[in-house]
Amino acid sequence: MGDHKVHLAKDSKERGKFIKHLIKDIDALEYLFENDLIEREPIRIGAEQEFCLVNEQWRPAKNAVEILEDISDPHFTTELAAFNLEINLDPFELKDKPFSKMADQLKSLLTHAEKVSAKHGSKIVLSGILPSISEDEISLDYMTPNPRYYALNDKMKELRGSDFRMLLSGVDELSLFHDSVMYEACNTSFQMHLQIDPKDMVSSYNWSQAIAGPVLGISVNSPLLLGRELWSETRIALFQQSIDTRKVSNALSDKEARVSFGNEWAKGNLVDLFKNEVIRHSIILTKEIDQDSMDVIEKGGIPKLAAMNLHNGTVYRWNRPCYGSAGGKAHVRIENRYIPSGPSVDDEMANFVFWVGLMKGRPKEFDDMASAMDFRDAKDNFMKAAKYGASSMVRWRGKSMPLRELLAGEFMEIAKAGLKNTKVDQKEVDYYLGIIERRIKGQTAAEWMIEHYRKLQEVMKKSDALIALTQTIHIHQREGQILEKWPKKLQAEAFPSSARKLGHIMSTSLVCLSPKDNAELSLRLMKWRGIHHLPIVNDHNHLVGLLTMRHLRQYWDKLENTDESILVEDIMIKNVLTGEGSTGIDEAIALMKRNEIGCLPIVKGKELVGIATIKDIIKYDVD
Repeated sequence: MGDHKVHLAKDSKERGKFIKHLIKDIDALEYLFENDLIEREPIRIGAEQEFCLVNEQWRPAKNAVEILEDISDPHFTTELAAFNLEINLDPFELKDKPFSKMADQLKSLLTHAEKVSAKHGSKIVLSGILPSISEDEISLDYMTPNPRYYALNDKMKELRGSDFRMLLSGVDELSLFHDSVMYEACNTSFQMHLQIDPKDMVSSYNWSQAIAGPVLGISVNSPLLLGRELWSETRIALFQQSIDTRKVSNALSDKEARVSFGNEWAKGNLVDLFKNEVIRHSIILTKEIDQDSMDVIEKGGIPKLAAMNLHNGTVYRWNRPCYGSAGGKAHVRIENRYIPSGPSVDDEMANFVFWVGLMKGRPKEFDDMASAMDFRDAKDNFMKAAKYGASSMVRWRGKSMPLRELLAGEFMEIAKAGLKNTKVDQKEVDYYLGIIERRIKGQTAAEWMIEHYRKLQEVMKKSDALIALTQTIHIHQREGQILEKWPKKLQAEAFPSSARKLGHIMSTSLVCLSPKDNAELSLRLMKWRGIHHLPIVNDHNHLVGLLTMRHLRQYWDKLENTDESILVEDIMIKNVLTGEGSTGIDEAIALMKRNEIGCLPIVKGKELVGIATIKDIIKYDVD
């Protein structure tokens, strides 16, 4: 998430000073570019690994800061949520066995983190979206206590002007309002960096956009959110909507979102890529900067371009141009941000090798993308891949074809040719590309997850299936196996029912009525559907009452033998006892027994989000 010593861009004087530094940074970048002071070689790769922390109940933990302190390694840093951490891997030169070296380092760091986490009662899981995450953990209570994150949240809400609204639709549908950017914290990724020749940056960037859809399609690993089957890579839709700062009126215009694939091919040169981010997106964060970039250049140094990098870090391109400086030299790179975390380190590294091979193997005809391909095809391919994964149809060279066919044929040939042009060991290339080739013929991680989630639901409730799925993923990752070797037999351990909360077992498929509905029709509806508890909500989905079959018995004769128009609000129970998703089941049982009631509507604030009945609880043999 970048620099932590930042401020909201509110104070006009502070904002003005920051803008001056931003302008000087752009001027400095232009000077470096025009005077050939940006490194062309050697080419290096780098990566960032985000991962989830889960507690003993396999739910998101809340102890990332404590674990980070105990890990005591500069490779690790915090993320937005207190159940996530990030590893910044060392850069490796693109020669010999760079991917194996990176994989070895990553495995070593993850093992260290796993051991430290265990001391805190936590485990590590690599997954684009953690299957077991629930609405309880997507709140400000789980935000990492860091000024940058609170500042970012406040500014995003200010720009938005209202709560965040999200609508995601796949096999299932998820529609919700949320009061913070915390839904973005559901996402964990494996971010890949490739150093680029500055003179070739625009052509390379456009090519990275063109291949993004197919690469994403074979890498998908995020098909579930809150138990709903949504997109093959739900992260794409979730990230775009969870921090969309546009007001509704602007979203309907051509204003570009901060999370975006883009709307056209890049033009000009390297400097224009960074200029355009300043032109298109407002400054939302500032920081105190002591270094004048042009002064540094005049003294023979290489500047950090801190203001430009901070602003660039608040624009979330799926392919993002980046500037860096190290060892007295400047470099530029493309950051691939769309690849999900997991399912294993070697699977992630295979994605990396495939992407680098494609990037280095770009055919000459694609040097000028505007003449080779319609941008709308590239964007459409990306969105289709996010929705349907490897099963999608894409458009390439003016023709529609199955994604797997494109990957197995032309794309694999390009990747192999590209890697031959590097100094990477051929055995390393064969190993990692072999994983991709077999995955193309077999199953993606998203397909595996959906298949097993459905099998689990045949023998257990949805909430338990999500827990069991998370356990199974952790078991296979701990064993160090790549996806294709994950056994078909499920290995989930028993999950203790005493650890459940109402949010884990409540029903969210609700039949609700309005206070103004006809009471007799409501009674009939309950009889026809076999419903014993019917929540009553107003136009804002706020719970205002409840009908129960037991309560209605006193009105049956009157309702069925009168011409009088009686409304639901005339007979409903108005003082309704409720629970929250975080309410423990033992507590709920005691409340229901004490008040002799058979259900508890579950609310978040005033809004109805589910209902738990005594039958739901009995299914789990809770005493």
